[in-house]
Amino acid sequence: MRFKKELDFVHLSKFFYIFSIALTVAGLIFLASFGLNYSVDFKAGSNVDISLSKNLTLEEVNSAVEKTGISSEPSITLGSERVNVRYDQVLDEQQDEALKAEILKLDDKASFEINTVDTEMSKELARNAIYAVLISCLGIIIYVSIRFEWRFALAAIVSLIHDAFMVVAIFSIFRLEVDLTFIIAVLTIIGYSINDTIVIFDRIRENLRFGKQKTYEDLKELVNKSVAQTLMRSLYTAFTVFIAAFFLLILGGESIKMFSLAMVIGLLFGAYSSIFIASPIWLLLKKREKTNVKSPAKG
Repeated sequence: MRFKKELDFVHLSKFFYIFSIALTVAGLIFLASFGLNYSVDFKAGSNVDISLSKNLTLEEVNSAVEKTGISSEPSITLGSERVNVRYDQVLDEQQDEALKAEILKLDDKASFEINTVDTEMSKELARNAIYAVLISCLGIIIYVSIRFEWRFALAAIVSLIHDAFMVVAIFSIFRLEVDLTFIIAVLTIIGYSINDTIVIFDRIRENLRFGKQKTYEDLKELVNKSVAQTLMRSLYTAFTVFIAAFFLLILGGESIKMFSLAMVIGLLFGAYSSIFIASPIWLLLKKREKTNVKSPAKG
């Protein structure tokens, strides 16, 4: 499928800018007001994963948990022959044994896996997650700067930050739970997005070699042409990965639900950021170079 030359991707990017800016502002407001809904992975507490030999109802599990006498109200998630009970407090040995005893009354073949995160460990996990994202972004800047030029690198990193923050904003606005798999999803989205962006940038660089761009309109036409030439490849790739992530969300287990959801959201934003965010930003930076080169001649 070929797109007409007159299809102006640069002009269409203005509408995507407006949408992204509006969502960014909303995300910043929610983050400042409510923060993120961290799971037990990032805050002190205990996570009890229970494997069962039969399915239990939510009422049965709630009743068993209430009989333990633990003051903290847990978050309970039911699965097929599995129950996950999460407390915001760290359970001591006596509380662990009380919970096990009540569940064993319902299923004497139940097995337990209890993970505890203390305050210092949760803070360290949060710091390391931020460092992982920042270091990956820094590595991408260096790579793109060496392979292309700093304008491509700056445009690429803005696009990556956009994709990552859009996922964070959605999770903050809808109070979705953020766990360790969420960080993995964000890093995966960054890797996917830079791959798609590099494909378009490579085509822009190639077209620059075979044409003489003297004005902004020439550069704009070149960007539109480059995007059109790589668009179907980008859409096919995005759609293929999206389908895989979508079925992971629908059919996958509870433990990877937030990972799959973050991937689905990130892929949707990543599908348009390379086209409507990264490329137009490079065009703006290149336009300023053209302007700066021409200005001394006027004197």
